[in-house]
Amino acid sequence: MVSVKQKPTTIDEYLASVKSEQRAALQKLRQTIRAVVPSAKECISYGIPAFRLNGRSLVFFGAWANHCSFYPGSSATVKKFQKDLKDFQTSKGTIRFTPDKPLPATLVKKLVKARVVESAC
Repeated sequence: MVSVKQKPTTIDEYLASVKSEQRAALQKLRQTIRAVVPSAKECISYGIPAFRLNGRSLVFFGAWANHCSFYPGSSATVKKFQKDLKDFQTSKGTIRFTPDKPLPATLVKKLVKARVVESAC
């Protein structure tokens, strides 16, 4: 019988499966998100860690082969903070960073707060 790798069902399980330097960066990101929206529920969505607020997806993050990503869940949020994100690789709804150059907590807080406002509409 072939063992199939279990998909993570919690953020802790997900973080346990990534490289240690990525884990540290993502754990800090998780703590920053939690500080902004303590009432948000942690979950795994689309196979990656996510936070839900009032039953709606708020933000996501993940680890990849050569980088980590933060997904604000909105291209409008990425566009709104384009100047703040100039030192990071971005695409429509993705912000890429590396463990040695993580997203600053102050910027993460701004992005999450903007998403909370946006998701309330």
